[in-house]
Amino acid sequence: MIALLQRVRQARVEVDGGVVGEIGPGLLVLLCAERGDTVVQGDKLLAKILKLRIFSDAAGKMNHSLQNMDGLGQMGGLLVVSQFTLAADATGGNRPSFTAAAAPDEGKRLYDHFVAQALALHPLVQTGVFAADMQVSLVNSGPVTIPLRVAPDDELPR
Repeated sequence: MIALLQRVRQARVEVDGGVVGEIGPGLLVLLCAERGDTVVQGDKLLAKILKLRIFSDAAGKMNHSLQNMDGLGQMGGLLVVSQFTLAADATGGNRPSFTAAAAPDEGKRLYDHFVAQALALHPLVQTGVFAADMQVSLVNSGPVTIPLRVAPDDELPR
């Protein structure tokens, strides 16, 4: 499973001209399920995302997580957007192949599970619409952009 994290001051997703998800400071997570991925990988990836220390402390050092953005318990928003194009393979020519991405029904099942777990573990979760034509806007803070990939045999993040 692949995630591309962007630390944001704000982010939102629009579908058909209407806002479907919006956050203030926090993380925009572009999420892709690949063939063979499982809910266990999604759970591992979410645990890593929630604990990843990429928010600055008073000294400007990345020392705080989404669940403790300022060291005083302030939580940031989490905007989860499905994006199968993260599985792109452009090594064979000029047109990317997306065969590594999970089939749409399996991708939706894994995305829905990830979102359900995020809602259970974090109070500020918004989403896009799976398989919709979405317009995503954001103000990247830093900028900080971090790719994450969780393979089936990876250990659970600490």
